[in-house]
Amino acid sequence: MTTRFTRALFALVLVALVPPAEAGGAGISARDIMDKVTLARKLDGSEAVVSMSIVHPTGQTRERRLSMATKLYDGGKTEKRIYRFLSPADVAGTGVLVFDYETDADDVWIYLPALRKTRRIVSSQGSESFLGSEFSYADLNVPKLDDFSYQLLREEAFESDKCWVIDVLPKAEQTAQSEGYSKKTYWISQEKLVLRKGVYYGLDGRPLKQLENHDFKLLDAERKRYRPLRMEMTNTQNGRRSVFTSEQVVSAPETKDDYFTQRYLERP
Repeated sequence: MTTRFTRALFALVLVALVPPAEAGGAGISARDIMDKVTLARKLDGSEAVVSMSIVHPTGQTRERRLSMATKLYDGGKTEKRIYRFLSPADVAGTGVLVFDYETDADDVWIYLPALRKTRRIVSSQGSESFLGSEFSYADLNVPKLDDFSYQLLREEAFESDKCWVIDVLPKAEQTAQSEGYSKKTYWISQEKLVLRKGVYYGLDGRPLKQLENHDFKLLDAERKRYRPLRMEMTNTQNGRRSVFTSEQVVSAPETKDDYFTQRYLERP
């Protein structure tokens, strides 16, 4: 075996053993980024008043107003959230209680005052519309990171933010069916570690919805925790849009535990 041939063979083996560099060249993996984003979403507690606009392609708009509170439990492994609709009269009193677990299936209950009945939403129903909006229950919950694989595609600016662009793919068919998506593509702000834009693909592989988050507020300066004040989800197939605008949002670590109970959910 000649020296030249030996050197060439060694070079080929070396290339095969060294993994290709991730997009962006910074040595950070897509999963590392998603771990950081998930951590950055966590606030010890928060309270907000939110307006929800549902806009039809014809221009017809329905307006709703709701209060929201969140709090972390189990050392940050569980986030409990409650939404209560304040207006208009036909939805006032409707509430949604969420126990968002880090690894287990989430618990979700919806209270319908007209029926005086609480209904449980199981994890397989995550693709259901959140009270008539273009957001689903799955869209508003923190995804189970181990249920997906991640691919870092490139770096790209969204508005003034330099972002990582990441494909998020369900590992199992059951996960895809429960969410209603075959793939999601995220634009993640490198500075704030927040989701700026998302493209959601239906089970048929076609683009279904697009999310844009705007107007971020720093709620925890020490740990650099931001929240979007405006979230806009557009159904790219039927043209409907839903916009969540936070009129008031504050960090509230001492949010009352009583808020996150079925008794409070069903309160008149």
